[in-house]
Amino acid sequence: MDRMTTARGDLDLARFPQDPRDPLRAWDAADEYLLRHLDEREGGPVDLSGSLVVLGDRWGALATALATALTTTPAARRPVHESIHQPILRPVQISDSFLGQQATRANLERNGLDADAVRLHTTRDAPPDRIDVLLVRVPKSLALLEDQLHRLAPHVHEGTVVVGTGMVTEIHTSTLTLFERVLGPTRTSLAVRKARLIFCSPGPEVSRGANPWPRSYALPADVGVVSGLTVVNHAGVFSAERLDAGTRLLLRSLPARTGPEHVVDLGCGNGVVGLAAALSNGEAEVTFIDESYQALASAEATFRANAGAQAAARFVAADGLADFPPGTADLVLNNPPFHTHRGRTDATAWRMFNGSRAALRRGGELWVVGNRHLGYHVKLRRLFGNCEVVASDPKFVVLRAVKR
Repeated sequence: MDRMTTARGDLDLARFPQDPRDPLRAWDAADEYLLRHLDEREGGPVDLSGSLVVLGDRWGALATALATALTTTPAARRPVHESIHQPILRPVQISDSFLGQQATRANLERNGLDADAVRLHTTRDAPPDRIDVLLVRVPKSLALLEDQLHRLAPHVHEGTVVVGTGMVTEIHTSTLTLFERVLGPTRTSLAVRKARLIFCSPGPEVSRGANPWPRSYALPADVGVVSGLTVVNHAGVFSAERLDAGTRLLLRSLPARTGPEHVVDLGCGNGVVGLAAALSNGEAEVTFIDESYQALASAEATFRANAGAQAAARFVAADGLADFPPGTADLVLNNPPFHTHRGRTDATAWRMFNGSRAALRRGGELWVVGNRHLGYHVKLRRLFGNCEVVASDPKFVVLRAVKR
């Protein structure tokens, strides 16, 4: 855990799940730049007394800082009998990340703020009816930004203050063009400590067109039971335009299974792997798990479009298998990520493998696809005591480990 200094005091902040070995902080220079601007803007501080929305706050640093600031405003200190008709000033955080929302909850608590000091919305929730201040932490995915700006645009007005922030490496000409096309005239600040701000002025004359998300595509003809079926991808979900090569290899390698069993599509993305498990075994119950709300929406849309109304499935936003009932899964299918924001690490994969072992029954199997160079077979042998190479090509490998 680290301490971020703001104009309104210091905040103790951590990512989620908290790991003392993690060298990355819960905020960066872009978050600090935005918070300074709100207090030190030329012409006076930004008025935060209206409807305040924070989009893409990664670990809750912005929401926690703003909730702290709002608790010091005169309106927040007004006695209850004097403020009965005044709304409580609470920022709305809109996030695609279950982990990010868990971090926000934990950061509010560790800084002495009530759990309801911030209203937590997902990217799939309806936006507030009116937005007076919109703060945007630019996401890695331009598609996700496009989708969310389209969803929020009808709720801003000409007086809405719109400020985006990101590191210089995250803000491109395409980013600025997107703000301008969807919301209105856009300009940028000077760079400070490799961070930059985006200023946008919403205008009624903007002709933004329709939101192009979600999108769909047909699967190729050589991927087993799901060949030729339609995949639905919401914005920001991996493999938005076509099936990725790793998943393709996994789909071509999956065995035919029969009988009642509980299958977990862990880190499900658009859900095509879990769909294949469901279609190949009509008695299987499939649980789709991801930390991305966009991914879960994609997986459910893909599943419902292809599996039929009677197919049993659950769609769960979670920190992997951390809260999964132990010893209840028969098969876990996993294509683990090896990066989180700007950090490249196998920490997430390692946690997924550990969680899978705990979730599986004895005799249950974990199937993993990954880049050959990541060496997942070493970790799986260490954890399960066994690991078999099921399939491979020059870039990817499919591995199978059995819980003894």
